[in-house]
Amino acid sequence: MKKPVAAAAAAFEPEFIDGLKKIFEEMIIFNQVLGLKVTSIAEDRASGRIEMRRELIGHYSHNRIHGGVISASLDAMGGLAVLAAIGARHMDEPPQQRLARFGKLGTIDLRIDYLRPGIGEHFELRAEVLRLGSRVATTRMEFLGADGKLLSTGAGAYIVS
Repeated sequence: MKKPVAAAAAAFEPEFIDGLKKIFEEMIIFNQVLGLKVTSIAEDRASGRIEMRRELIGHYSHNRIHGGVISASLDAMGGLAVLAAIGARHMDEPPQQRLARFGKLGTIDLRIDYLRPGIGEHFELRAEVLRLGSRVATTRMEFLGADGKLLSTGAGAYIVS
């Protein structure tokens, strides 16, 4: 993924990073169902991981991950990247005030392209913000196999105001 034009590099406080992880991994119950875990957060991007489990199988004879799991996890990662970008834009605010902005975030549009079957022990996810406007943010996401092979891509638009 190429580096988009973004806010100046932000050094997020541990309180902000911990708060984002708590919202994403614990407070959004569906992310718990999916098994989504945050692996990194930066000023305009986020990475995550999903361990394959029996509950995520979409095709029983091939042990393939369900397409809905791919779609939902890419959507969630896109939203997390947007929240990080909003946090970077508002570094003048305290961490808790920036975290409260999560309540205003919502998906407007989502496109997923399934390129290869999702077969593996775990999957890596990446999302980056292409543009953060005053009302809408656009993102690009990737869903990769354990070997780093690109399995699915996504593009999302999110309401931010």
